[in-house]
Amino acid sequence: MINIKKASEETGVSADTIRYYERIGLIPPIKRNENGVREFDEEDLKWIAFSRQMRNAGLSIESLIEYLALFRSGEETVPARMDLLVEQQHELQERIDVMQQAMERLTFKIENYTSHMVPSENKLREFK
Repeated sequence: MINIKKASEETGVSADTIRYYERIGLIPPIKRNENGVREFDEEDLKWIAFSRQMRNAGLSIESLIEYLALFRSGEETVPARMDLLVEQQHELQERIDVMQQAMERLTFKIENYTSHMVPSENKLREFK
């Protein structure tokens, strides 16, 4: 059993975020000792890591709460869980596509700064 500081160090998730995850139900309630101090076991650390990985993959808090509710409901929810993950995958791909387009525009501007950006900037000055 470890305390929240050590759990934070081991998972890379801040203590505040761990408390928040517990409060909103992303992780199961953490056992507490007789003094009310949270005591984390390996299973708790796995839940924290899972929640963090899903958040890093782009799942919103709301989607993750929905996913976990389905998970806790049992095997019959596997198709619904898959649907939710596929939907999240599409949303993440859309965000990646937007970021890729932004990267391409920025790369073009950098590579063509003198021939493209300077004349454009000079035109902007004319409007002042």
